[in-house]
Amino acid sequence: MAASTDAPATFPDGEGAPTAAVDETIETRGIEPVPDHERRGRVRELFPTWVAANISVLLLTMGAGLVVFNGLNFWQVLFAAAIAGFVSFGLVGLLSVSGKWGGAPGAMLSRATFGVRGNYFPGMILWVARFGWETINAVTGSYAVLTVLDLLFGIKSNTPLIVVTLLAFVGVTFLVSGMGRKVLNLCNTWSTYLFGLFTVLVLVYLISTIDWDKVFSKPAGGTAMLIAGIGTIAAGGISWIPTGPDFARYLPHSASGKKIFGTTVSGALLVLVPMVLMGGVMSVESPALAKTNDPVSFLGEALPMWLAVPYLIIALIGMVLINSLSMYSAGFTAQTMGVKLPRASAVSINAVISLVGGLLLMLVAKSFYGSFISFLSLLAVSFSSWVGVYAVDMLRRRRMAVRYDAEALLDTGRTSRYWYVGGFCWQAMTAWGIALLLGLGFTKVDWFEGPLVDTWIGKNGLGWAATVLLAALLFAVLPRPRENVRED
Repeated sequence: MAASTDAPATFPDGEGAPTAAVDETIETRGIEPVPDHERRGRVRELFPTWVAANISVLLLTMGAGLVVFNGLNFWQVLFAAAIAGFVSFGLVGLLSVSGKWGGAPGAMLSRATFGVRGNYFPGMILWVARFGWETINAVTGSYAVLTVLDLLFGIKSNTPLIVVTLLAFVGVTFLVSGMGRKVLNLCNTWSTYLFGLFTVLVLVYLISTIDWDKVFSKPAGGTAMLIAGIGTIAAGGISWIPTGPDFARYLPHSASGKKIFGTTVSGALLVLVPMVLMGGVMSVESPALAKTNDPVSFLGEALPMWLAVPYLIIALIGMVLINSLSMYSAGFTAQTMGVKLPRASAVSINAVISLVGGLLLMLVAKSFYGSFISFLSLLAVSFSSWVGVYAVDMLRRRRMAVRYDAEALLDTGRTSRYWYVGGFCWQAMTAWGIALLLGLGFTKVDWFEGPLVDTWIGKNGLGWAATVLLAALLFAVLPRPRENVRED
């Protein structure tokens, strides 16, 4: 049985020999591990990826929420954004290293952790969570289009226009994500430059017009609200953790794990911290920014038209890319769940669901912010249980000669190295299931309240952190799983 080890590829440039499959504009590779001779990626390509993953006006709304709902002041908002970004995207960076080890998407590598059959259970939850994330992004992008139309042409939002804009946004997202890694990297790079330029312009405008005495005179909020605020911001980053390996799988084995971590964190913080802080500053004079059902229309009121329109357009491009990155990974998840379609076609399932969900959220839901925060809370817990188990499995594989077996990942039968017992790694499944239930017990949203919400962990919004730690601890103390290694 062929195995994928962590030995460096032996090519003159140290990054793998070029092949037609890698150089194609439209990526055709699905969940199958990338062979060593196609590993031509570079760590620096991750920087614009994680910048683009945070180009969302929702961060402005979340920053406003920290001030309005959590009662935090300027310095607390800055602290919350920095800590949340470092912790959540630090985990993204750490677990992304497994992508260069195995050359496969995170949803695929997860088979080695949970078993080829056991992986269906956490995989299904991750897939459903992707539906929700893509729906939220699609709605935000559509609101940005509607705001630009109103500012430029005075066209007011109505039901037919909502349907058209949402359909257009999802369609463009589907097109970009279907083209694959090379197109995404190109788009991410240019959006990083453009968004960075206009963000600087917005910052300069705010610095010159905001009543800073009013901003800095705001009293500090309580510690509990600060901790809860960190959890709220961190939830967005946590949602990207299972996706991290997807964008690192083309890296050669020789790529530095420390550089993967540093590039991921720096790319995310470059956008996340200023965006959250800008939202918090804007909300001091306009508290309604955190309560509006349309999460982006306030930009047209807070900024002059000459700045608001191009900024919204660039942010719209960023939201297309965020959704494209999410759908790109969702295609892999669909394939690991048994969808017998090429990756680009598998993405269409998520596109249709996000379109339907977006229409319900825009036309039926009464509170976008409430729905968004509820979704983030549940998302953080559902992903955190997977993170804890997967992280411990990664630590164990650091010292293994065969970190991920490429053939075994594709083999879903009894002959697979990752068959364990009946296709299930019962230790991983047990740790994952118990941690998930406990995490939900600490969670409170608009329509659900767990029995442990009144505990210190529940009151401080730390259910996601408790979930990660419990999942990791349980998996670490349970008997170590034995892989089905055959003697050749």
